[in-house]
Amino acid sequence: MLIAALEDRSPYNTQQFVVRDQPVPFSHEHHVKGLGIDCRYCHGSVGESSFAGLPATKTCMTCHSQIWRNSPMLEPVRSSFATNLPLQWTRVHSLPQFVYFNHAIHVNKGVGCQTCHGKVNEMPLMYEANSLQMRWCLGCHRAPENFVNVPLDQRDAVYDMNYLQTEPQETLGPRLVAAYHIHTEQLTNCSICHR
Repeated sequence: MLIAALEDRSPYNTQQFVVRDQPVPFSHEHHVKGLGIDCRYCHGSVGESSFAGLPATKTCMTCHSQIWRNSPMLEPVRSSFATNLPLQWTRVHSLPQFVYFNHAIHVNKGVGCQTCHGKVNEMPLMYEANSLQMRWCLGCHRAPENFVNVPLDQRDAVYDMNYLQTEPQETLGPRLVAAYHIHTEQLTNCSICHR
């Protein structure tokens, strides 16, 4: 029984750390770390919607109509733009259909992108940095004071991959849970995520 449980939670089964094939080998490391592009430039709905969203091809073409415009690697992008057919990206972070997850709530409660997605600014190709299994999510839901780390007056730091908090988490976390009005007694109610 224990072996089956360990196998179920293993990176092999969860596909954690596995790079998925994509129509274009998009590098977050290059675009975020190298060029300094903010998460919201491509994932514009992350602060207002349950879904972070994927960029329309015209977002890519904002730069790539001028830069690397003849690169063979970017042919799928140019073709998508010319035909007005979206690129078919392979989802990297995927939850079961019976799980409700709202990006906006997490972002607006001071949970930084890297908390769940890892240091994407250091990923040449995207992979799941955390398992995103229920037990992993419950770690934060049971003790949000250990994960909420962006003060109200620095909300844009949620998207900053290089954000360094200046206050110890032991004092910052409980203060932010109160400031963000995070009701810990509700966070482990099954209906929060299973609707």
